[in-house]
Amino acid sequence: MIHFSEIERLDAYDAKGEYLGWLVDLGIDPNQNPLRVALYLIRAPKKKLLCLTHEQIQSISVRAIQANVPAQEIRPFAPDEGVIRIKKDVLDQQIIDVNNQKVVRVNDVDFDIQPSERHTHLRIVAVNVGWAAAVRRMLQGLAAKHTVRRISNIFPSKTIPWEFVNLIEPDPARRVKLRITYHRLAELHPADLADILEELSRDEQKSVIESLDNETAAHAVSEISPRMQVAFLESIPADRAADIVEEMPPDEAADVLQELHPKTSAELLANMEEEEAEEVRDLLGFEENTAGGLMTTEFIALEASGTVGSAIAAFKTFEGPIESVHAVYLINGESVLTGVVPLAHLVLAETSAPLKELSTDPVISIHSHKDGKTVVNLFHKYNLLALPVVDDDGRLLGEVTADDVLELVVTRK
Repeated sequence: MIHFSEIERLDAYDAKGEYLGWLVDLGIDPNQNPLRVALYLIRAPKKKLLCLTHEQIQSISVRAIQANVPAQEIRPFAPDEGVIRIKKDVLDQQIIDVNNQKVVRVNDVDFDIQPSERHTHLRIVAVNVGWAAAVRRMLQGLAAKHTVRRISNIFPSKTIPWEFVNLIEPDPARRVKLRITYHRLAELHPADLADILEELSRDEQKSVIESLDNETAAHAVSEISPRMQVAFLESIPADRAADIVEEMPPDEAADVLQELHPKTSAELLANMEEEEAEEVRDLLGFEENTAGGLMTTEFIALEASGTVGSAIAAFKTFEGPIESVHAVYLINGESVLTGVVPLAHLVLAETSAPLKELSTDPVISIHSHKDGKTVVNLFHKYNLLALPVVDDDGRLLGEVTADDVLELVVTRK
């Protein structure tokens, strides 16, 4: 094992033992081999930058680099957009530690020395983000390398395997888009992903969210602060922003659009699918912090004449977030709310059982114009998980869920 901090500024010699200069950077070509160091950049005494390929390395240690070719066969370095440079592109960069769900900074990079008969090459193993790497790097050049290692070993070491590294590339104009294992980000809980986004700069947030699929991006955007939501959605093309908002629950989409500039909000609605856009427009018609403004329009409602079997069938075709369904609402032919069947009642009943016989009594509901305080009081009084919202004629409009109420209470505090 050898660390980049130990070989940076390492002296390099050609096959004849003539001095070439000192190492300033290493390059990896992901298109050839994502783990092997392909290029060794050497700064010659006359400031010229030379490039040794991995085939031209005879040996490498903490003492020196020995090439297996004479100086005249070593070419000058030519920038290559496909090459990731360790010092320029990786060292000191922020990465996402998906296992510990936080953003960390690369303090050093670890390599394996791979010797063979004809030449030696380095294999990148991990990035080092712990205190040991920071101390080792700080002490390089101030003491002998074996002394630096001994001192740094006192401190805790933390590495992230190279294949799990999430390198954030916030600037699309840069020469190379660094490899980012975004599929691992998509596996994080949206709340954890939102915590990570909070630690990043605006450009880095944009880079991460833009890389995710629309559904994952929507979950992440739902969890971040309104200020960040606005900044992000206004910074990306309207069609992409519309795709993300479209994947959000209607009530959350409406909340986001209310925070945007009216012109931007109208543009996003115009780019959304008509059915989803209409749902959001309906919610935008309600005042903020009223039952109508808090409700979602994703719920399951059935005719009161239905059975448990028909409710189960409705669950299977429900396109909203199934984990948010706590009850099935019963309505008549005019969509007037006539009953509420808790999910627990459905589980315990026979499939042939009539739904109206399983309905709670009395039916607790709230008018859409009632304020948030009234909503909270009803949830507290009746220990509700969901509360149906109706209009002045008793027609079912939507439901307020417990997570909406919790968010309202936390925001007020």
